[in-house]
Amino acid sequence: MGDPKPHFLSGAYRAVWRWHFYAGLLVLPVLCLMALTGALYLFKDEIDAAVYRPWEQIEAGPAWASPDRWTAAASVGAGGRVVNVRVPDRPDRAVRLTVRRPDGEQRTAFVNPYDSQYLGSTRYGDLTEIIKRTHSLAIIGPWANLLVEIVAGWALILVATGMFLWWPRKREAGVLTVRGTPPSGRPFWRDVHAVTGLYAGAVIAFLVVTGMPWSAVWGDRVLALIRETGTGRPAAPAASPWLHADHADAPAGVGWTMEGAALHGGPDSSHGAGGLATVLAAVDAEALPRPFTVTIPTDPTLAYTVAREIRQVEDTRTLYIGADGGLRADIRYDQFGVGAKAFDWGVAVHQGTQYGWLNRYLMLGGCIAVWLLAVSGLVMWWKRRPKGRVGAPAAPPGPRIRAAVLVIVLPLAIIYPMTGASLVVALALDRLGRLIRRRLAPA
Repeated sequence: MGDPKPHFLSGAYRAVWRWHFYAGLLVLPVLCLMALTGALYLFKDEIDAAVYRPWEQIEAGPAWASPDRWTAAASVGAGGRVVNVRVPDRPDRAVRLTVRRPDGEQRTAFVNPYDSQYLGSTRYGDLTEIIKRTHSLAIIGPWANLLVEIVAGWALILVATGMFLWWPRKREAGVLTVRGTPPSGRPFWRDVHAVTGLYAGAVIAFLVVTGMPWSAVWGDRVLALIRETGTGRPAAPAASPWLHADHADAPAGVGWTMEGAALHGGPDSSHGAGGLATVLAAVDAEALPRPFTVTIPTDPTLAYTVAREIRQVEDTRTLYIGADGGLRADIRYDQFGVGAKAFDWGVAVHQGTQYGWLNRYLMLGGCIAVWLLAVSGLVMWWKRRPKGRVGAPAAPPGPRIRAAVLVIVLPLAIIYPMTGASLVVALALDRLGRLIRRRLAPA
């Protein structure tokens, strides 16, 4: 009898190829959108500098005016309440304030810190906020987090099945290098697709996993596990437990670990007692490096939150200061648990800030690779598709062979519940489609 192994590998290969094809069909359009917006967001600082230059560039003066005059000028000029203030690190830059209007709209206002002159305002976040909301799919509605998790899980399935398909199996050509030059036919595009996936697969998988802290199901489960194991945010000061700030009082710029965390301002807290000037004097006394963002809570019993704007997570520092200027807490990265450290580090690397320009351009390479994989996959499909048909790889017979796919897919479906649910739907649709085709086939 002949060795059954080659037959099994051939069937397993076809089964994996089929699911790789459908996974790409399902998520590559969304992944391309996320890769494009993610690549743009890597250059957030440069984009903000270009957009805000008309208002932010000022002439340095001898001394700042009272910070309370900044907020008064922004409130009148932009027509709302100041919710946070970004204090710049350069003397020739305006103070940037976020103003919430009575109708809920937010504006980014600019005030000259030397004479408190209102310089103008623009829509909150402007271009980079639109890029960020598009990247997270929040622009499509409140259920976007569910879609992000589904897409992320299927993206990992694409990477895993792609590595299975790339495995040489005694094939030497097109494994590490690309044969031919465009447009030399399907082998060239197959090699571009395979070799790009080989070199960029780990970066793409990293981007997918580190982009998941805010996902609906998986993110909540991991966050709960970190809290239960005591590996998240540090313990609150003995005098006050951590409070969860509602949307209006959510601290800005504090990162994933301290997101939504608030503290009581103290027994004598009253925002009318000292105001922003008192708080900034306390920040200066604590020698917090600029730039930093001060969140002004609507609830007068809560402390102000002051978050340092960082590039590397090791520099994380958040101060909680009462309106009387009293320091309620000074939270730093070395106080985080191992789970929180890992997540914040992952987010910083994901955003391309942790390791300087090399980090940024490595993440940019991953974003470009997603597009190259999508384009080469589309060209391959176009060249091989039967005329007038979708041209998906045929389903191989036998449950044993189809089980090869489940070995790859099931662990990811378990880790990402929404991906698992979508997998069940995909299997049902696949089964239904085969039954329909069988019934319609001529006898």
